[in-house]
Amino acid sequence: MSGIVAENVRRSFGQVHAVSDATFRAEAGRVTGLVGPNGAGKTTLLLMLASLLAPDAGSIRIGEVDPVVDPAAARRMLGWMPDALGAWPSLTARESIVTTARLHDMSAVDAAGRADELLRIVGLAEHAGSPARVLSRGQKQKLGLARALVHDPQVLLLDEPASGLDPEARVQLRIMLRGLAAQGKTVLISSHVLSELEEVIDDAVFMVAGAVVDPVAARTSRAYRVRLAAPDAVAAVSAALELPVEQVGNDRGDALVSFTGDAGVVEGLRRLVSAGLPVLEFSPAQSALEASFLALQHPTPSTAPAGPAPAASPPPPAAAPPPPAPRADPPAAPQEGAGS
Repeated sequence: MSGIVAENVRRSFGQVHAVSDATFRAEAGRVTGLVGPNGAGKTTLLLMLASLLAPDAGSIRIGEVDPVVDPAAARRMLGWMPDALGAWPSLTARESIVTTARLHDMSAVDAAGRADELLRIVGLAEHAGSPARVLSRGQKQKLGLARALVHDPQVLLLDEPASGLDPEARVQLRIMLRGLAAQGKTVLISSHVLSELEEVIDDAVFMVAGAVVDPVAARTSRAYRVRLAAPDAVAAVSAALELPVEQVGNDRGDALVSFTGDAGVVEGLRRLVSAGLPVLEFSPAQSALEASFLALQHPTPSTAPAGPAPAASPPPPAAAPPPPAPRADPPAAPQEGAGS
């Protein structure tokens, strides 16, 4: 089985350090999420993994293949789906898939059969004869996914694949990605929709300011929603937890309060119940992935107490320290004929 290994990967564009230090693994048979804010270097990293950019330093392995040394071998293993469909706007959806298949040395007969199969799988069969330029954003995403899958790759690199998809198509995409992982394929997916990403991934790689970082050290607290079958939940919760009322958030009548660690969550709920509050809901106000992401963006001191922590609606985060040099993803690179 083929996985991805990146070690100390770097890439700069003049004085712009798009990727300063990327070390991570994406395992075969698992879906790995690539998470980070705009400009974190995610697209630059994906382009290097896809053999479309060479790193300035560090090493990349797709299975046992170095995409810098042997890009053709890497592209035979890779399915690359960029955020934008790219060129060929005059080709129909079917012609686009057939052309991609032919670039992977498939025969004309096999390419035609594979195109019909993928059009059905991604839900574009009724648009097989439509030029790519008239497709909607979501339909173009489906076409991009079909092209990435055309040669049955062992490794998939997907940049914002759910962008523009309707709710039903998003569910179908999640099912498809889990099915591909179950077949032993490596799936690396970049997305800004963290709540949906959390439903499909097994592992997460966090990028901040061009570097892959560990979210564990940054995640010290997490906001919880407390809904009561009583008026003025904020006042009741602040009294039960012995917090100043201004340190408890208010979201449409529900109280928002942060807890540090699992022990803090358990203790907070114990206090609410012991106080006799009619608790209708006690649940995270954000997903674990979102909490980790926000903690990396706005770290809190590691000395926070292991109990209820101050919360607002939510509180204004502290400004993240500026990176040592400006970082940004590069302009979009040409996508066609690159084994996508």
